[in-house]
Amino acid sequence: MYRDKSNIKPLKIYRKALRNHSTAAEAILWRCLKHSQVGGLKFRRQHSIGNYIMDFYCPSLKLAIELDGNIHNDRAVHEYDEARTRFLEENGITVIRFDNEHVYHYSGHIIETILTFQQHKTEKP
Repeated sequence: MYRDKSNIKPLKIYRKALRNHSTAAEAILWRCLKHSQVGGLKFRRQHSIGNYIMDFYCPSLKLAIELDGNIHNDRAVHEYDEARTRFLEENGITVIRFDNEHVYHYSGHIIETILTFQQHKTEKP
């Protein structure tokens, strides 16, 4: 487990820079997620676990939301994404990925996906 490796100090400046220079898709989704607007869930943006930074993270559901732009088609970036997803899943965090275009045109579907995940997670014993 990643015990106490959440938002480690060496990544603090980088996380802040990512928040201050978010992509258009991240800004759109953040407007939907902030202030517990989706199912009363609290999301953090640019939250790190270990050495990996997630676009959005909901601690109560252990859910990471990742948004992928064209850069994620690059092989090295794709391999990094796979390693991050593997690490997060090994630590009990579910990762859901969406293309930026999906945010622009179907943000309602993203919200529905999160709410469905919340419902399934809370139904489990």
